[in-house]
Amino acid sequence: MSKSKFQNDEARWSAVQKRDGEADGQFFYSVRTTGVYCRPSCGARPALRANVAFHLTTADAEAAGFRACKRCKPDQPPLAERHAAMVAELCRLIDTAEAEPDLATLAEQAGMSRFHFHRIFKSVTGLTPKAYASASRKKRMQVGLAAESSVTDAIYAAGFNSSGRFYAATPGALGMTPSAYRAGGSGARIRFAIAECSLGAILVASTEKGICCILMGDDPEALARDLQDRFPNAELVGAEPEYDKLVAQVIGFVEAPEIGLDLPLDVRGTAFQQRVWQALREIPAGRTVTYSELADIVGAPRGARAVAGACAANAIAVAIPCHRVVRNDGSISGYRWGVERKQALLEREGSK
Repeated sequence: MSKSKFQNDEARWSAVQKRDGEADGQFFYSVRTTGVYCRPSCGARPALRANVAFHLTTADAEAAGFRACKRCKPDQPPLAERHAAMVAELCRLIDTAEAEPDLATLAEQAGMSRFHFHRIFKSVTGLTPKAYASASRKKRMQVGLAAESSVTDAIYAAGFNSSGRFYAATPGALGMTPSAYRAGGSGARIRFAIAECSLGAILVASTEKGICCILMGDDPEALARDLQDRFPNAELVGAEPEYDKLVAQVIGFVEAPEIGLDLPLDVRGTAFQQRVWQALREIPAGRTVTYSELADIVGAPRGARAVAGACAANAIAVAIPCHRVVRNDGSISGYRWGVERKQALLEREGSK
C-alpha cells in the first residue's frame, strides 16, 4: 500500500478509527492520556482525537516520551510476520521430530489455544498441522528411499510408526510403489512422444494412471532429457503409433483451449501442491487470477509465494493451467516454459 494514502493527519485519524490494518507500519499514533503509542489497527479503546498524535516511526514516538502498547506491540514485527516466523519454527520442529507432534504439543509451543493455533497455522501454510506433518513424512520418505538400506528402514526413519500406515498413504505421495520410486521409477512404464505445435516442441508422457508430463520448449532433445531426469530408471517407451492419438488430443487442446481436455492425469506432488493444481484446473479458459487470489482460494491467504512455487513445480502444462495466474498488477511473468508462451496461451483464450 502506498504511503501517500496516509500522508495527512485526517487520513491517519480515519485509519485509526477504522482500525485499518493496511496502515500498520505506515505510521503510529500516541495517546497523551495513557502515555502509550499503538499501531493504527490496535484494538484498544478508542481515544479522543484531541489526545492523539501521529509518528512516522517507533523511534519518533519513544523520543516523544511514549511507551509501546502491550496489546498491539508496535515495537515488534507486524503480527503477520510474527505468525509466519512462529509457524516456520514449528514447521521445522515437525520436519525434524522422530514422531509426529500432536496438536496440543504444537499449540503449547506456540503459546496459543489449539483452536487459535490451528487457524493461524492453516492461514500461513494453507495446510492443517496434521496435513503438513503427513506431507513432511512423505517427503522424508522420498529422501529416505534413496538413502536407507531398505524400504522398511526408510519407512520408520520418516516417522511412520507402522508400514501399514505408510502404504495406505503411498500412492498420492510417490505415484508408484516405494521400491520403484527408490529405483528412480524402475519397473514403471512411461509412454511418451514429442511433436510440434504452434508454441514449439511439446512432449506428452503418461503412466497407466494418466498423463504425468506435458512439457514445452524449443529443443526436443532437452524435453526428452527432462523426462529422463524425472524418471531415470523407468522404462520410457516412445514412438508407439497408437499413442499419436493422445498427443493429437493434447495439441488440439493447446491450439483451441475451448474444446477442453477430458483425459486422466497422473498428478504427483505434495498435499499443498495438489490443492493448488486442483484449484488451477477449476479456472475456466478466458479467466485469470492473481497469485494472491489463488492463495485465498486454497485457504492460504498469506501464501502467495508458496502458491507461486507450486505453479513453478507443475510439470503438466496447459492441462493444469498455471499460465492463468498473473501478478497482482495483472502483468505476465513467471512461466517455466517461457513468458512468450504464457502470453500466447492467454491471448488465444481471450483471457480477462
